[in-house]
Amino acid sequence: MNNSQNSANDIRPFGWRDKLGYAMGDMGCGFSFQLVSTFMQLFYMQYIGVSEEAYAVIILISKLFDAVNDVVIGNLVDTKRIGKKSKYMPWILLGAVTLVIFNVMIFAPVKDFGYLGKCAWCLGSYCLWSIAYTMVNVPYGSLHSVITNNPQEKVSLSTFRSIGAALPAIVMMIILPRIVYNTVQNSNGEEVQILKGETLLPVALVLSVVAMVVLWGTTKLVKERVNHSSSANAVGIKAMISSTKSFFTNRAMVGATIASVASVALFNSTMALNNMVFQYFFRDTDKISIAMVGSYAPMIIFMIFMGKLTNKFGKKSVIVSTMLVGALSGVAAIFIPITPDFTGMIIYIVCLMGLNLGNAGFQISVWAIIADCIEVSYRKTGKSEEGSLYAIYSFFRKLAQGIGQAVVALGLGAIGFVEGENAVQPESFGSDVKSLYFIVLAIGSLVAFLAMKFIYNIGRKEELEFAKQIEND
Repeated sequence: MNNSQNSANDIRPFGWRDKLGYAMGDMGCGFSFQLVSTFMQLFYMQYIGVSEEAYAVIILISKLFDAVNDVVIGNLVDTKRIGKKSKYMPWILLGAVTLVIFNVMIFAPVKDFGYLGKCAWCLGSYCLWSIAYTMVNVPYGSLHSVITNNPQEKVSLSTFRSIGAALPAIVMMIILPRIVYNTVQNSNGEEVQILKGETLLPVALVLSVVAMVVLWGTTKLVKERVNHSSSANAVGIKAMISSTKSFFTNRAMVGATIASVASVALFNSTMALNNMVFQYFFRDTDKISIAMVGSYAPMIIFMIFMGKLTNKFGKKSVIVSTMLVGALSGVAAIFIPITPDFTGMIIYIVCLMGLNLGNAGFQISVWAIIADCIEVSYRKTGKSEEGSLYAIYSFFRKLAQGIGQAVVALGLGAIGFVEGENAVQPESFGSDVKSLYFIVLAIGSLVAFLAMKFIYNIGRKEELEFAKQIEND
């Protein structure tokens, strides 16, 4: 592998522009992804009127579609250059433009469609959105492997990517609840908070345009410096078979992927449940913002020290240690009594703080870990398969999103959720949805811990050897 730096005048050294630009990439992806993952399920089940069982089927079908979509686009990114100067940037720009269209399409007001029409629109718009998002996310994720070879610079990119992801999360959890919820009286005369589904269309339009502009910024600030000198890549089916074999014979990649699936499916994809805890248990969606700021405080603080900790102890040790804290916090949260008042809300937030602390190390370092796994694959096979390997990893993350949303939908059905606008929920629903949320989080934390502890095999010793090899290249 070579750093393609022909002269100091050709490509500037790695610096703050790369960090900022890379952070903007996840920010752009996040404005679209966070909106869809947080509000699409609520929009279709609470406003449009799709049942939880139908929604679960829609999500699972769409993720099977992604099985083809991700691998195909990953192979195209590796083998088809649509720009002269960059392997990845033109794909990011193309995806960013189409993402605007399909992000808006998801939140179209199809409430008056027939039931099958509603389901078809949800499935079709989400599949089209998935294509556009993949065209952005796969090349963006692959960039991590070609911006720099330096291990600490890779960690800094991963940290800045997490910072970039934080702003969309803040918008979703602090600003949007004040816009998209309204307090009304239901048929029983009780004051309840309902989703104002009609507000999500203009919100989607604004956030999609912002995402497109931010992603354009990424293409202008980030530089690709690392050139993988390898044998000619195969194309089509041969390339897919080759990259799939490389993926599943890479133990570190398999371990990191299992941890990601658990984290995404049973942690990141369940934010709708958190909203429903405040909607139906605490009955105060205005406090979602306070809860999110408090619960994510450990992750924000952790970002400051992550580089020093991983440099001293290694990424795996830091991640496994924090994940153990999260797993124990999740199990404890299931049994801690929480009341639907201010005191109970404080206890709820403290429980989420423990869970988020457990997830912090992995969330911050995951992209550096995946870059390491891709590097291991390159050194083992001699093939430049960044796009394809990242696409397979991305597929499993997207599959995890579908599994998470399906689990949420089926779990809500099991505790008696009634779909539709202004619907009356069972008396115990608020307490049950809180318990469901903590159970799902605890399982996700425990599985992720076990995967990183016993399967992922790039420890501190391997990282030091890895750094020496890079210096000798």
